[in-house]
Amino acid sequence: MNKRLNKNILIAGFFFFCLLSCAQEKKDIIPQTYVAHKTSEVLTIDGKANETAWNKANWSNNFIDIEGVKIPTYQTNVKMLWDENYYYILAKIIEPHVWGNIKERDAVVFYNNDFEVFIDPDGDTHNYYELEINALNTVWDLFINKPYRELGNVVLNDWNYTGLISAITVDGTLNDSNDTDKSWTLEIAIPFKDLRTAYKQDNVPRDKFWRVNFSRVNWDYDLKDRKYSRKKGKDDKFLHEYNWVWSPTGVINMHLPENWGYVYFSSKEVGNDETFTIPQDEKIKWKLYELYRANKAYYNVNKHWASSISDLMSSKIIVDEKVLNPTIENHSSGWTISIQSPFTNKVLSVREDSQFF
Repeated sequence: MNKRLNKNILIAGFFFFCLLSCAQEKKDIIPQTYVAHKTSEVLTIDGKANETAWNKANWSNNFIDIEGVKIPTYQTNVKMLWDENYYYILAKIIEPHVWGNIKERDAVVFYNNDFEVFIDPDGDTHNYYELEINALNTVWDLFINKPYRELGNVVLNDWNYTGLISAITVDGTLNDSNDTDKSWTLEIAIPFKDLRTAYKQDNVPRDKFWRVNFSRVNWDYDLKDRKYSRKKGKDDKFLHEYNWVWSPTGVINMHLPENWGYVYFSSKEVGNDETFTIPQDEKIKWKLYELYRANKAYYNVNKHWASSISDLMSSKIIVDEKVLNPTIENHSSGWTISIQSPFTNKVLSVREDSQFF
């Protein structure tokens, strides 16, 4: 069986898994936030991060288990910066055994311990980007038109960040089982031009926010002839990986863009103290996704979509002491649930395929 077929089977299996986990999504996840400041200093992407700008940038909170209920075995943190050309990410990954054996670009990198970046620039849950990098600096980058849970999902595995720059340093020795390592540090520069949706589009997010998340995949390991590999259980199947993330999604599924964190790209030079408050309309958006999930569950039971909001909710929906009045419109291709914001008067909507607009 060739590698491409293997990867298609993997993606199909993950699609099925995501469909199952969709019904288990928790509603009480509050996304993390981070203010990424601008830097005028030229950064050298070498994995060392010894520039003044990096020293001034704040570390994120410690990563948590993806379900948001367990403390990971090893600590992970990120820093972020930006300039007019790049979105910079620095990850420090505590790890006593730094290893990797996948060297081919666009292979299934998360079969090694890896670090992953998910970006949805416009926050509509569609057309987002995934990047995975292991300790060998092997890259797997993908473009995903909509989450795996949706019919018609397309994953462009041959899409590449053409201008991506990444580098790694190891505090220890890579693939050496004779010592105990401390950590590996990954430095990434993602070109804004690689995320354009139109020719010469100015998509630099000055004083705007993107929906972003980070994941660290970690495996129990075995040693054979001093070489590392994923550990198997008594049934000769690989043990499940650990998923440690910046902003938990509530279930073991990273492909819930509506639950990702908020990165605000401040035009203030790094070193300024600044906080980001999640806009009230974003809180309305969270409520729309509760209704989206409720309508999916309603369909699973009744084999047709709800015709009234009262079919989906038994109590008032309130955001910051304001009562919301959602409406539902069914049409030939699906449905739309909408809420007019009492804060901005904008009409916010979600479709049956989970796209927000």
